[in-house]
Amino acid sequence: MSVTVFNPRIDDAVANQTDSDMVSGTMVNAPVKLASEAAPAIAAKKVFITTQGCQMNVYDSGKMIDVLGDSHGMEVTYNIDEADVLLMNTCSIREKAQEKVFSELGRWRKLKEKRPELVIGVGGCVASQEGDNIQKRAPYVDMVFGPQTLHRLPELYDQSNKQQDIAPKNRIGTIDVSFPSIEKFDFLPEPRVEGYKAFVSIMEGCSKYCSFCVVPYTRGEELSRPLDDVLAEIDSLAAQGVREINLLGQNVNGYRGEKDDGSICRFAELLHYVSHVDGVERIRYTTSHPLEFTDDIIDAYAQLPELVSHLHLPVQSGSNAILAAMKRNHTIDVYIDQINKLKAIRPDIHLSSDFIIGFPGETDEDFQQTLNLAKELNFDHSYSFIYSKRPGTPAAELPDDVTFKTKKARLAEFQKVIMDSTLQKSHEMVGTTTRVLVEQVANRHPDCLIGTADNTRTVMFPYDADKMDELLGKIVNVRITDFVSPHMVKGELVEVLA
Repeated sequence: MSVTVFNPRIDDAVANQTDSDMVSGTMVNAPVKLASEAAPAIAAKKVFITTQGCQMNVYDSGKMIDVLGDSHGMEVTYNIDEADVLLMNTCSIREKAQEKVFSELGRWRKLKEKRPELVIGVGGCVASQEGDNIQKRAPYVDMVFGPQTLHRLPELYDQSNKQQDIAPKNRIGTIDVSFPSIEKFDFLPEPRVEGYKAFVSIMEGCSKYCSFCVVPYTRGEELSRPLDDVLAEIDSLAAQGVREINLLGQNVNGYRGEKDDGSICRFAELLHYVSHVDGVERIRYTTSHPLEFTDDIIDAYAQLPELVSHLHLPVQSGSNAILAAMKRNHTIDVYIDQINKLKAIRPDIHLSSDFIIGFPGETDEDFQQTLNLAKELNFDHSYSFIYSKRPGTPAAELPDDVTFKTKKARLAEFQKVIMDSTLQKSHEMVGTTTRVLVEQVANRHPDCLIGTADNTRTVMFPYDADKMDELLGKIVNVRITDFVSPHMVKGELVEVLA
């Protein structure tokens, strides 16, 4: 899918520079020209990017645009035909992900045949797995880079540009899929945003090694950003008007960032620090692991009103036998106990989770236990998928005796349970008052504003046009009056909170 990301700021001075005044996209000193002899404006190069996978990839795509905007004055475009650079940010979670990447690259090849100067880059997890095999199979690809080396994209771009007139088979490979610790965050430009919500990546990689997951192999072991770096980014975002921060990590609640005195800041403590950043009114985080959902995190829900009343805590299965095969290293009893502790503190908490249906060896009884868990905990929504092999993972070697027909039937039954719960919870919102971050005018209803509730529902309410600027970006209470759809409700403004 194509992902909307912000337009990087372009230095106005670029418009007054000639080609000879540019060195690798960087401004150099030049004599001031009179208006009568001014050179024609130099059009900014445009980048088209497609993003697959999780919110971490969405975050990374934004940073790719950011670094190219900062280094080369590039702008994002959503029209592939006008792009100078095509980037594909890949995900290897699903089966045959590599083949889907090469299939899309085949379509891009036709564009490059028409415009040889077009630069094509492949990043993300498939790039990490495939490495130079991408350029071997698709020699028209100019750049290959991994999640940890996206900050080196400007250098890769310059190197590929210098070789445009060289036959692909004779080019020096522009490939960087290394794992250089967590250095990329030291080289990213100052964050720039549009809107009132922002993601902040606080760690990279994962060390849990679940048997079905490729993340440790494509993004490396867990590495946490230093506390001061995380807080500096959040402070910058808040100064630009961001009110809601969503902390990101493959195992986000396993955060262990170094403080300036050398001690370690754990995730619960980080939540407290973030809550004290001026301007931050709401905090979310994703994605978590039950092994790291400790009591001090649960206690934070009693102490921090900024923490939204929504938790996404992937469980993957309701069967202890399947959890053991997945190497999740926790049991269903532990998971339920954690949820019950949280509900005792936040009775209005909304829950969501991840489920894999049809894991190798899953019996009818295993599936029934998963179904029972969904009914018992009454999840607000879930991300649920049929199991598919991830190349290079231990689970890919397990005998898979569950037929695809059975997997499809189980998934449909499971998703109906979740959808029934989603619908019920949305209907139950009618007559209640909920906290909403107001974000924009509704596209199809210009007489209404829309925002996001703690439980992730979109909330729409009518407003006085004269007071729009007073409401955008504010936290408000809305009394819900109508059900619109499973994930949208409508109401009326009660009060402005912050």
